[in-house]
Amino acid sequence: MVGSERENGSSPTPPPQKAEVKKYGVMKPISYAGPTAVDIRRNTLLEQLLRDSGVYEGAEETAKREEVLRRLDQIIKDWVKQLTRQKGYTEKMVEEANGIVRTFGSYRLGVHGPNADIDTLCIGPSYVNREHDFFTILHNILLGMEEVAELQAIDDAHVPVMKFKFQGISIDLLYASVSLLIVPEDLDISHNSVLYNTDEQTVRSLNGCRVADQILKLVPNVEACILNFCTTLRCLKFWAKRRGVYSNVTGFLGGVNWALLVAQVCQLYPNAIPSMLVSRFFRVYTHWRWPNPVMLSPIEDDDLGFSVWDPRKWKSDRTHLMPIITPAYPCMNSSYNVSASTLHVMVEQFHFGNKVCEEIELNRANWSALFEPCLFFESYKNYLQVDVVAADADDLLSWRGWVESRLRFLTLKIERDTVSTLQCHPFPNAYADTSKPFSHCAFFMGLQRQPGAKVQENNQFDIRSTVDEFKLEVNSYEHWRPGMDIFVSHVRRRDLPAYVFPQGHRRQRQIRHTPQPSTTTSNRDARGSISPSSERRSKRKHDEGSNGDAGPSSLKKQASVSPQRAETAGPITQGLTPESPVQLKVVMESEDGAKTESMQPPAIRLSLESTA
Repeated sequence: MVGSERENGSSPTPPPQKAEVKKYGVMKPISYAGPTAVDIRRNTLLEQLLRDSGVYEGAEETAKREEVLRRLDQIIKDWVKQLTRQKGYTEKMVEEANGIVRTFGSYRLGVHGPNADIDTLCIGPSYVNREHDFFTILHNILLGMEEVAELQAIDDAHVPVMKFKFQGISIDLLYASVSLLIVPEDLDISHNSVLYNTDEQTVRSLNGCRVADQILKLVPNVEACILNFCTTLRCLKFWAKRRGVYSNVTGFLGGVNWALLVAQVCQLYPNAIPSMLVSRFFRVYTHWRWPNPVMLSPIEDDDLGFSVWDPRKWKSDRTHLMPIITPAYPCMNSSYNVSASTLHVMVEQFHFGNKVCEEIELNRANWSALFEPCLFFESYKNYLQVDVVAADADDLLSWRGWVESRLRFLTLKIERDTVSTLQCHPFPNAYADTSKPFSHCAFFMGLQRQPGAKVQENNQFDIRSTVDEFKLEVNSYEHWRPGMDIFVSHVRRRDLPAYVFPQGHRRQRQIRHTPQPSTTTSNRDARGSISPSSERRSKRKHDEGSNGDAGPSSLKKQASVSPQRAETAGPITQGLTPESPVQLKVVMESEDGAKTESMQPPAIRLSLESTA
């Protein structure tokens, strides 16, 4: 019949058209492939490892969190009614007055673990303000409650927050005042109208909840896909913490960043299960060409007037190295803290993860290999140690948080003043020497020459002014109290304090053997044979192990006390106060322990030749 139609001049039947490929985000899916039997077996092993590693909380803690949130919600409602009455509104208005609590972050996404904090947002009516009503009246209400401990108001933060523990559960509480006299219980904050007539701080406060809701909507919206997203995100968060790259404040990535990265991989592989998604995650981001942005949806603009991320329009957006864009209006770069140094570290870790996953797929490795902890204190020859001291534990809590929030600026300043020749690796964890009688902690930063950087042999530079500038900024802390101080010192790997190592014992470093043809004695020494220099290193390590701690008390000649507050150094900092006001001498040392320079006047001098 078709042939006769053609002979009569009729148009041939058009070929069937390809079905349009469904897009879940900005990019088309790379593969719709589902799991094989092998993938399902690997997935079972991965989920078992996560359970054994304790990333899931128990039923008792889950119930306790729900009870704490109910209690907090009632406190907020009572507080709003109290303020409504105090501000002279009618009794009918008092009766209808309302405030609501919403969650965001890991709790909202369903990926929180044991002892994790709960990110919460309090939404109140237009007449309840943040400055006085939230940070003074509600703060005092919480302060007087027995269930509340470690209450900390951080009203000058980029996103103002109150931090506290409620019945042992850590809470981060934000506040947003919306343009409504009565806040309905079912307020839809995903609609842009909620941002009408609000300030930048309110927008940032609302953004956490709005972004979390959008992420869950933009992941392929099938119940199984959401479950796969959650399990994969749990896995990647656990991996990032083990590898030392989970910390937005120090210049790595925080919870929302990892969630956005994982959500995009779910969009690219909509039918994959966690064992597949983890492998694809590392494959995608190992080859990702930063600073190309990660976006779950097109950037949305609105007539409300808030600026959105747009490097074509805003010069500052062009400087972002690892843009990960939030999907809710106003779209922002959630990873603006990332520096050249921290990006380099993360890319290295993505390569590590990709290599391990390739080995797993070839049945040459198990999932446990992926979660091997980062040996930070064995990875560098030179470190900066930032000691933080305070008069008591309460002061240390706020002082430590402030110093930690400034550490990324030290990284940026060192990059700036060394023209990116020196790479810094700030480690997210804080350490404390429990044998010391005063309140203190220490942060560490690994230092090495930027790979491939061209410098003259024995080239040195002085970064004393860099560290002094950092300390001046740190000491501008608005809530500074006597006893708060910082000390910055250079520490060689062999001199690291014992308290940074598990159980206080330094792990014996193994000499790596690289299979190469043996040609000369010098080559054998360089490639891992036992040489005189390695014997000296082994002897030094043995001696250090017997000598005990090389903690803050060893900083007398290397520490740098904050010059403008040197007079506050008292008994609490005994053992940390240097003999002279400013004496931070950093001399980079080669692997075999050979010093590159003798002691000089107080300065921070780095010998790049020895950091290769």
